[in-house]
Formats: sequence, C-alpha cells, structure tokens
Amino acid sequence: MRQLKGRVAVVTGAANGIGRALSQAFAARGCELALVDVDVEGLERTAREVRAVAAKVSTHVVDVASKEQMQALPAKIIREHGHIHILVNNAGVGIIATTMEQSIEDFEWIVGINLWGVIYGCKFFLPHLEGEEEGHIVNVSSLFGIIGVPTQASYSLTKFAVRGFSEALHAELAGTSVGLSLVHPGVIQTNIVQASRIASGKRRSKLQKRFDRYAMSPERAAAKIIRAIETNQQRVRIGKETYLVDWAKRLFPDLTQRALANGYGRRKLRDRVRDEHELQ
Repeated sequence: MRQLKGRVAVVTGAANGIGRALSQAFAARGCELALVDVDVEGLERTAREVRAVAAKVSTHVVDVASKEQMQALPAKIIREHGHIHILVNNAGVGIIATTMEQSIEDFEWIVGINLWGVIYGCKFFLPHLEGEEEGHIVNVSSLFGIIGVPTQASYSLTKFAVRGFSEALHAELAGTSVGLSLVHPGVIQTNIVQASRIASGKRRSKLQKRFDRYAMSPERAAAKIIRAIETNQQRVRIGKETYLVDWAKRLFPDLTQRALANGYGRRKLRDRVRDEHELQ
C-alpha cells in the first residue's frame, strides 16, 4: 500500500493488545479508524486514546463469530467513513488445556472467533476492498500456526487454518489491487493468557510468568505489521522465537516434534511428583 494517510482501517480485537497498539499506530499515520470488539469498556478506552490523533473514529460492538453481525458490519462502516481500505482480522481467544480436558463447546467457541471471524471478515469486506484504488488485509495467525504444542491443540487448529486460508487467498488476490499479510506473532504482551479458558490455575500462572519475562511489547509488533502493509509483505514473523521455531520445523521437523513431546512428558512427570509431595 503506497500510503496510509487518509485511508480507512478496520481493526477487530481493538480493545487490547496488538489491536489496541495497531489502532494507535494507524491513527499516528493519519488513518480513519473503525474499531471492532465485544469488550465495550476496552473499545471505548482505545477510541478515547486515538481520537486525539485520528481524523475520525467509529466503534462497533460486534462478535466476530456471528455471521449476521459481521455481514452487516461493512455497510455500517461505509455509512460512517465512506470507504474501507484496510482490514485487520486480529480478534482472537485462547484455551490452555489438553484436548481431553476441553469440551466440544470449547472447540466450537474458539473456532468461531479465531477462524470463522477471519473467514467472515475476508468474505464480507473483500468486495469493498476490491472497489478501492488499493486495499489490504491483515490476518493474524500465531507462532502456534507454525508449530502445534501441548495444551494448545484447539488454538493451533485455528491458527494453522488461518495460515492455510490466508496463503490460498493471497494467491487468489495476485494481480488485484488488494494485498494480504499473514502475521505470526510470537510471545507478545497481551491479555490473551488472562482471557483464555484454562483447565488449571497453575498453568495460567506459569504461562503468565513466561509472558511477563520474555514478551515483546504490542507496540513493537504493531510497527512491524504497519511496515508489512506499506511494503505489501506476504508473511510476517514477529519475535526471535518465531524465526527459530519456523526454521527448526523446516530443517528438522521430526526432531523438533520429538523434542517437544519429550519435554512435555518430562514436565508432566515433574508436576505429578511435585503435586504428590505437596499432598503428603
């Protein structure tokens, strides 16, 4: 995309984390903003922050897992802003639990938001993007769209699907005025751990400590995504851990998977021994 100033950017999951940071970055570049989230309080907080900078800001309380709400959204934004140039499918949720610990309803919930939200966004917004001089889609996958890890089966399911869908759509858009960037964030300082459905409080605590220690700021992640839009970059890996895992999976796929399984097995054994000791 040659320029961002004066463009209308739609950001789902705008209330927190990467979505909030992206909204701030778009505003700083002179974009109008249509902010989308189910978190009313967080959405209004982001809107207050960017209104001092952005040319125009609208807020839309929408569940991205709802076909009806997403189908109606583009027309509402067009009425507010007149155009849609950029769509960021960022809204996402997590579940931290083994496959057997999760219910079918858990799988349906996460697939609805993380996968159907992206599909609905692309399907319902793409006709409007194609009508503009230039347009761009950003679909947010994950490090776990590169590698599947224990207790993240449903999350990886959705993020691998977003990856495959985005790669196919990118090829279909070749030669059009619409670009597409597929983003694989690594460990980013967001509220996804606290907002995740989780089988064990201990798992949440351990994972949050890792995020607090190693996570990149959402502002740095947003800057990389903005740059990808400006340069029409197809694949965006964010964080050194994402590059390391990507290359490990490419060069040593079986060894990487065995190491992951063995490491998880050892952690389970340590946790079981610790739990038994605490009960004595």
